[in-house]
Amino acid sequence: MTATDDPADTPYATRIPADISRPDRLLGPFTARQTAILTVAGLVLYGGWWATRPFIAPLAYAALVIPVAGALAALALGQREGIGLDRFLLAALAHARTPKRRVHAPEGVPPLPTVVPAHWVQAVGPPPAAMDMPYDGITADGVLDLGSEGTAAMATCSTVNFELRSAAEQQGLTAAFARWLNSLTGPTQLLVRCHRIDLTPLADTLHQDAAALPHPALEHAARAHADFLADLATGGNLLGRQIVLVAREEAATHGMRRTSGAGRALQRVHEATRALNSAEITVTALNAEQSADLVRAACNPDTPTPYDDEPEGNLA
Repeated sequence: MTATDDPADTPYATRIPADISRPDRLLGPFTARQTAILTVAGLVLYGGWWATRPFIAPLAYAALVIPVAGALAALALGQREGIGLDRFLLAALAHARTPKRRVHAPEGVPPLPTVVPAHWVQAVGPPPAAMDMPYDGITADGVLDLGSEGTAAMATCSTVNFELRSAAEQQGLTAAFARWLNSLTGPTQLLVRCHRIDLTPLADTLHQDAAALPHPALEHAARAHADFLADLATGGNLLGRQIVLVAREEAATHGMRRTSGAGRALQRVHEATRALNSAEITVTALNAEQSADLVRAACNPDTPTPYDDEPEGNLA
């Protein structure tokens, strides 16, 4: 047996699924969207030449439209972070036109009283706009109702210490994770979010329970550890990491019950729980209260969250 035959030296690899959301190619390497943009641009440029050919030479017109044609080609074929450049620019324009100050006001934002001086109103700037949440509510099972966008079920995932495993163990974890990826039947997102941690409740609990410990040395150690946590909490720079799995289902088609999408989203979360168990990843579905807390924390990320004792490591 040679050195290359040693399983510990064999690089781990696995097949991963293709991007099922990738648009189909309609004309050669171009998608339908790219083909439409290039066709419309070609017709407009040709129409401009047809309209100006009595008084503009062809070479002069070509020199004028080459920069325009290049910009249109870049708009149709270019990409930014996996998004077509045309969609990226539309999203940038929508972001620029969207009010940056929003408040939760279902009844609308009332105007300032007329007694407020005009120069104060100008100094404050434009009034805040009412915030339109992207979901219509949360069901009793913790599923987000996204309205016309369907439904989404959320769950938290534990982490796996990947680097300290042997090559064979890494291969097994990677293969198990890849099997789950290959089994996906709908849009799924793994969100890694950082949030501030508040250790004050944990330190208070240690102080309260220290007196019930059976030995004075244990009580002293518990109080010392509580003081250490309280000292860490005064820094205000403690960050925690949370991995959230989101399984989304498209809106129900005509003739189907709206609640069927919520059931399928929950079923996919349960399937992920079983599939990722072999990768040593614990998936915990969120109930209605936990989903509401997560959405609330996403809307106000500066709010510290209580310490959650979960295993840390590197995601498999």
